[in-house]
Parts: sequence; structure tokens; C-alpha cells
Amino acid sequence: MADSPQSIDLLIEPRWLVPIEPHGVVLEQHAVAVDGDRILAVLPAAEARAHYAPREHVVLPEHALLPGLVNAHTHNPMALMRGLADDLPLMRWLKEHIWPAEARFMGPEFVRDGVELAVAEMLRGGTTCCNENYFFPDVQAATYRRLGFRAMVGLPVVEFPTAWAASRDEYFDKGLAVHDEFRGEALLGTSFAPHAPYTVSDASFERIRMLADQLDLPVHLHLHETAHEVEEAKREHGARPFARMQALGLVNDHLIAVHMTQLTEAEIAACAEAGASVVHCAESNLKLASGFCPAEKLRRAGVNLALGTDGCASNNDLDMFGEMRSAALLAKAVAHDAAAFDAASTLHAATLGGARALGWGERIGSIVPGKQADLAAIRLDDLETQPLYNVLSQLVYAAGRHQVTDVWIAGVRKLRGRILSDLDPVELGAKTRRWRERLSG
Repeated sequence: MADSPQSIDLLIEPRWLVPIEPHGVVLEQHAVAVDGDRILAVLPAAEARAHYAPREHVVLPEHALLPGLVNAHTHNPMALMRGLADDLPLMRWLKEHIWPAEARFMGPEFVRDGVELAVAEMLRGGTTCCNENYFFPDVQAATYRRLGFRAMVGLPVVEFPTAWAASRDEYFDKGLAVHDEFRGEALLGTSFAPHAPYTVSDASFERIRMLADQLDLPVHLHLHETAHEVEEAKREHGARPFARMQALGLVNDHLIAVHMTQLTEAEIAACAEAGASVVHCAESNLKLASGFCPAEKLRRAGVNLALGTDGCASNNDLDMFGEMRSAALLAKAVAHDAAAFDAASTLHAATLGGARALGWGERIGSIVPGKQADLAAIRLDDLETQPLYNVLSQLVYAAGRHQVTDVWIAGVRKLRGRILSDLDPVELGAKTRRWRERLSG
């Protein structure tokens, strides 16, 4: 007598399955079996139907199924500042517009409402995990937890007072309290998030290095964002910011270095040797004219590359499909090589590269048995993605976030047929209009 089918929570049958591991592979007529929060198996669809009795069976006949995208650098509460101060260089944008607006309005309500808006946008774009860098991490973490969204929440450190903390000691004390409060959460993690070398002292960096080593936490840092930053650092410290971070012991496998538009060959080699991760934020760097990350040189050197949108105040969206396309095209132009940063490498950076940067490469980032079931389905039968010759190329160069139909985080459906499970778009719209009136008043 044949064995009866195994009862499981969910069976997903897409037309195409893009597991990310192995690299560049597309599986056809395969299924993903999910039980609880984990991927149980990846196997041919006919075999899956015979072997499993799912409580929910989702057939996606015109879709590609990907791991959920990982936005490896963002400031999500700033979604409420989308379009507030456009077409300005970085330091003028920060000093004359963003920092003054934050001084007036930043607080728990602003952070909560901004995160809600950002989560809605990310889910509708296939993003299931973000690496957050902003103030009031306690409010951020509580909001991500309530919404069931996966996030690495940064513990901010700067040398000037903000609404979150008035002194260096208070930044550390309050940040460590947030770490303690949320460290048992399944979908949350914490990192140290010193803003940048030009806003953080050596004493703070030394303390961060010691604590990051003790607690095994990532260090999420804007680094070498502009040529101006590098030149100012040479005048003030007698060294490039990267060399200063090396001297302070921060260039290691805990480092998530964001932007990195100004790099020498020796710095690229040092990143690879140290196991540091680099987050390429192509669209933000283009919009602020900050410079070009040498993504292909980094990739060829063996550096782990991730992609990030940056915040909505400098992008102006959280669209990882747009970011993939921009990152791939820009990398080719910078490398003077049409074959550079190909579609498979770009998808890797947007998924497993981001997961590895956060220290979560064994947990998410690819569709592999044993990993958490963070998944996104993208419909590819729209006219805009027809005819279809190569699934990977279509996902990076032609598909848009409007084609994302279904999203799961840890096996829980967060988007169903483009309808959000836990957020009300009408209510979100009303909140954002109220914030627009306050910020523009």
C-alpha cells in the first residue's frame, strides 16, 4: 500500500522557479513545499502533488517565483519625505533641508507612520527584508514586528543631539536597550548604525567595534559616498575614511559599507580579504551626483555585493526592481563592459547578497530547503514582458514592481493578488496626506 501524502501548510507551483542557488538557474514546472515558516522541499511539480497534501495550494501559471528581495540599505521612515527636497547635492540636501525637517518633525509618530508606508510599498514590490538605518529604532522594531516584516534595525550613533538621544552615551545606552528588547524576535535583528565617518568620532567607532565583536552584530555605515567626503577626511584626519576605518579595526566581516563610490584597487582588495559587504545604491548615487560604485570590480574581486534603494527622500522610491535595472546598467557603463554585472549577478545581489551582508545568508536569500519561506511571485505574461526568451533577463531589464502579485514572509502571505494582508491603503493615504500638510506648512 502506497504511503499517504504528507500534510503540509503550503505548496506553490510557479511557471518558473528562480532559486538563486545554484547561480543563474531557472527551474521549470517545479514546486516549493512549505511547512510552518520554512521551505521543506523544491521538487518537480508532478512529484510534489503526489507526495504532499497541502492545506493551501497556489498555482501560478504565468509567474516566476523568487526569494523575497532584500533592500540592504534604507531609511524607511523617510518615506514621508518623498520629494521634499529634490535636485540638490548631498551636503546641501542634508544640511539645508533634511536635518532641519527632522529637527522639527522626527518622533515616534513620524517613524511609525513612515515605516508603515514603506512596508506597504516594499511588499507591493516584492521586498521582504530591509536593512534599516534611522532614529527611534524601538518604534521601528515594534512596527516591523506588528506588521510581520523582516528587518535588520540599525542602532544609530552620531555626535550631535537629535530627538532620539542627546549625547554619545545616550545613543549607546538606548541602542543597547533596543537590542536587548528585540533580540529574541524571529524576524528582527539589530546592527550598529554609525551614520558616517564625518559625523562619528574615533571614540564612538572604537566602542562600536568592541560591542559589535562582543554581540556579533553588523556595523551598517555610509562610507566613501562622495569625493568631497574623502577630500575632507584627508584634510581633517590625514587619511581616507576607509583607511581610518581600517585603523580602527572596523573593516571586517561585520562591516556593511554603503555607497563606496570612491575606491582604489587596494581598498577593493582589502574589502575582499576582510569579508566586508558593499551595498550598491545606484539610483540614490545618480540622483545626488555622488559618484559611481565600481560594482563589477568589487564582484570580480570576490566582495559580497548587495543592493539598496537608500531612503525615499533621495531616490525617490523603494523599488528594488528599478534598483536592479539601474544597478546593472550603471555597472556596465562604469566597467565599459556590456557583459558586466549580468542579470544573474544582479538578482544574486538583490537577494542572497543582501542576506549575506546582514549575516542572514543561512536563513533567507535563496529558495533552498531549510531556509525561511520568504518568497515573491512576479507575473510575466504582461505585454511589457513579452515575448519572453530569458527569465532572468526579463526580471532585471523589463519587469516592474507592478507585476508582483503575491508575497510570503516566513510562510505567511503578506500580499495576495496585489492586495495587502495587514495594511489598509486608504488609511495609509490619509496619514501621508496629513504628514504632507505638516512638512510643507
